[in-house]
Amino acid sequence: MADRTLFQKIMDGELEGDIVYEDGSCAVLRDINPQAPTHLLVVPRKPIPSLDALTEEDEPLVGHLFVVARKIAAEAGLTGGYRTVFNNGEDANQTVDHIHLHVLGGRALGWPPG
Repeated sequence: MADRTLFQKIMDGELEGDIVYEDGSCAVLRDINPQAPTHLLVVPRKPIPSLDALTEEDEPLVGHLFVVARKIAAEAGLTGGYRTVFNNGEDANQTVDHIHLHVLGGRALGWPPG
């Protein structure tokens, strides 16, 4: 069995993390290195290493992550807008091999983002 990811350990209560929402499919954590006043991570309980590892069976789960992102953005008061981002791979600065959807807001976000 592969090593469990940092996110799995946080969701299982083995490591400390600021969980702001949980359901049977995912959890939402505050990012430990926020890039905006609000920076949340929507993390599926299923440990999918990257977007490249997604399969058709993951489609409902990924859709659920976006529905949760909308819900938590509203709860966080991000009425002026917010950005959702998946980083995929080393060049995109993916630092944990477990997909997670970033929700960033609370200030004007520039473009291009990189």
